[in-house]
Amino acid sequence: MHTGDTLPPLPSLFAPVMLREGGDAMARAVELAPEGASPIASGAGTLVWVRALNRAEAAVVLEPDRPLGQARLAYLAAANALADTLSAIAPPELPVTWRWPGTLAVNGGVVGEMRLALPEGASEDDIPEWMVVGFELRLAWPESVTPGERPGETSLVEEGFEELTPAGVTEAWARHLMANMDEWNARGPRRVAEKYLARLEEAAGQKGVKRGIDPNTGALVIHREEGRETWPLS
Repeated sequence: MHTGDTLPPLPSLFAPVMLREGGDAMARAVELAPEGASPIASGAGTLVWVRALNRAEAAVVLEPDRPLGQARLAYLAAANALADTLSAIAPPELPVTWRWPGTLAVNGGVVGEMRLALPEGASEDDIPEWMVVGFELRLAWPESVTPGERPGETSLVEEGFEELTPAGVTEAWARHLMANMDEWNARGPRRVAEKYLARLEEAAGQKGVKRGIDPNTGALVIHREEGRETWPLS
């Protein structure tokens, strides 16, 4: 993993935009999502990341080629990419899991989340002009926080991850995202769903039930003996 403060060269698909500590990658990516929003970088492939001390944060602009309902699976593909990024460098047998839809846990403690933004008023049946997917990830606790002080939360450093930097995590996520999007196009939505569900924790009342992802909405579908339950991807 790259350990510098600047991103190494990425595939030409991506146009990186760096923000300093305190920046909001998601908000900036949304500003740059429309084509022509900036003469420097805008539109599909714009990758905004934050150079911070204790956290990694990035967001990328996508240009869907299918109706919004189906395009929502890009959120799960991006989640798979983030989990792939951490799983590749995690200490042996350390679980990297999701809590529906986008809360990321490592070894049972929350470390980050996925985010999704869409054009205002986007219709489920129309192809959106753009979509932004992004993540926030706690690399280490700030000095003001003592590890264990916040029950249910953790940091990657606390869980044994080494040599983590925002640039390194962002680079790896971007490459895994490209791989997951390619896999989606090649193998269909079922593969995206299978990878995500394999890391999805069981919520209260879910044990032993059958779970799936609706390819037309991205919603979690839970099949119980008494009937079907749908949890929207929102």
